[in-house]
Amino acid sequence: MLLINSFLFCGFVCIIAQIILDNTKLTPGHITSLFVVIGAFLDSFSFYDKIIKVVGGGALVPITSFGHSLIHGALAKTHEYGILGILMGMFDLTATGITAAIIFAFLFSLVFKPKN
Repeated sequence: MLLINSFLFCGFVCIIAQIILDNTKLTPGHITSLFVVIGAFLDSFSFYDKIIKVVGGGALVPITSFGHSLIHGALAKTHEYGILGILMGMFDLTATGITAAIIFAFLFSLVFKPKN
């Protein structure tokens, strides 16, 4: 059942994004930013953790999870280091994903040639 819930959650996020893309003048960049903010907002009130318990890993795949990671890390480090912990926590939990994206983008840029 957990696999079905994960699949349905990711599909629901994609459907919402497609509906927004088709019916508004927002670009994919705007929609991505919107979903990061929604994930951060849901984590601010501990709703995203409840979604993860129900849906499992499917909630950790969409872009909303990035907002969740930003806020989750910031809140965790804020209790330990105060106001400076906000930035420390944001970069602590998301550093691996951002670093991997930079490294893979660099490697792919060496291998592939861009089209016009």
